[in-house]
Amino acid sequence: MTKLDDSTTRDSARLIVLEGLDGAGTTTQTKRLVEHLRTKGRAAHATREPSDGPIGKLLREMLTGGHAIPNAAISQSTFGLLFAADRLDHIQREVDPQLAQGAIVVSDRWYHSSLAYQGTGADRDWITQLNARARRPDLTIFLSVRPEVAAQRRVAAGRVQELFEDLRMQEEVAAGYKATLAELAAAGERIETLDGEATPDQVFAAIVALVTPHLGASVALS
Repeated sequence: MTKLDDSTTRDSARLIVLEGLDGAGTTTQTKRLVEHLRTKGRAAHATREPSDGPIGKLLREMLTGGHAIPNAAISQSTFGLLFAADRLDHIQREVDPQLAQGAIVVSDRWYHSSLAYQGTGADRDWITQLNARARRPDLTIFLSVRPEVAAQRRVAAGRVQELFEDLRMQEEVAAGYKATLAELAAAGERIETLDGEATPDQVFAAIVALVTPHLGASVALS
């Protein structure tokens, strides 16, 4: 397996990633964490994948049924290529400039999602190679939620179902995440798992408790 880029230091967390199934709460918690960091005097920037750049916008259209192929599903290989291209574009356009300005960047998803969604079976090494130049996060927090619970949350929120959100697919993705996180953690990546089925406030408190020791900052966050 190709090693993903390790251009980070071990004594601080400047790129923090929140991962989880659709409905795990990563979007909500990303916003909350950035707001919290700012109230504590830290420059912080919230972002997401797919990004808000040109490739990310195309991906969002495709995930909600746009650009469909008549009588056929768009291949996972196509999505794998687009997600990897969006990630590098995202880093160049948004993430690296924010880091260069001294901000802590909190991203709702990163390459872990690609490995969990498209990197199963024979395509795993290929997806890993596509993402080999992506910046390695300083800290990744996985919000663990059962697929059926995540599905209930999506319905309750009135969300339009995306291509990868049916229950069977999400069960496969959950297994993909489990394998991905174990593999990356064994390779030395900082990955923490939290109970995403706790209340939003409990999840947020746990996130703050995890993030604070990694910031290497003089400003307390608790």
